Amino acid sequence: MKSSGIITFVCMAVLGTALPQAKADDWNQKTVFTFSGPVEIPGQVLLPGTYVFRVMDSQSDRYIVQVFNKGENHLYGTFLTIPDYRLKPRGKTVITFEERAAGSPEAVKAWFYPGRNYGHEFVYPKLKAVELAKVNNQPVPSMPAELAPNTTMPATTMQEPHVVAMKQAPLKAQKPTQEEVEVAEVFLLSAPELPASLPKTASSLPLVALIGLLAFVSARLLRYAGAKWI
Repeated sequence: MKSSGIITFVCMAVLGTALPQAKADDWNQKTVFTFSGPVEIPGQVLLPGTYVFRVMDSQSDRYIVQVFNKGENHLYGTFLTIPDYRLKPRGKTVITFEERAAGSPEAVKAWFYPGRNYGHEFVYPKLKAVELAKVNNQPVPSMPAELAPNTTMPATTMQEPHVVAMKQAPLKAQKPTQEEVEVAEVFLLSAPELPASLPKTASSLPLVALIGLLAFVSARLLRYAGAKWI
C-alpha cells in the first residue's frame, strides 16, 4: 500500500511537527530543517534530527547541494540537482517529498529557498530513480548508478574529482513506464522565455484607414471653421 501523492511541506518537516528555520544566507541559501521522522536523500537515509541544506560555494555551479548536521561539522553528502522552476515564488521555504511505499521514509524531491523561482530537484541514482518514478507515476531525474558513492565522499571544492564526475555525468529521466529519456525531454531546465514582441496577427491596413478617416474629419472641421469666420 502506498501513500497518496507527492507531499509538499511549506515550512513544515516530516510528520509536520517541526519547522525548517530559514536562518539563511542568500548566497548559499543555507536553510535549517528539523525532521521528526527519517528522510531519504540520494544514497542514504537521514535519521530524525536537525540538518543544514545549502548550495555549495561556486560562482557558476548553483545546483550542487550539500547536507550537513546541525553544527555543520559533519557532511552527509554532496548532491547533484537540476533546476525546478515555479512561476510564483513562495515567501517561505518549501520542501517536497516523493511518494513512497507505506513504512518507507519519505524521499526528498525538491527544495525551494524563499522568494526564488528556481528550486533544487535532487538527482537520484538510476535504480532508485526507476523505483521512485514507478511509485509516483511521474519522471525522476537520474544519474549513472556507479556514481552513487560519490555523493557521500568528502567535498570542500567544486574541483574535487568526484564532484567533477557528477557534474559531467550524462543525466537521464526515468519515466513511470520504465523508459529512459533525455532529462531535457521532461524537465524544464531553464525559465520559460516570453517572446521579444507580440506576434503580428493582422496587417497595418486598418490603421492606415483610421488615420485617413481622422485626416478627412479634421479637414472638414477646418473648412467649417474657416467658413464661419469669412
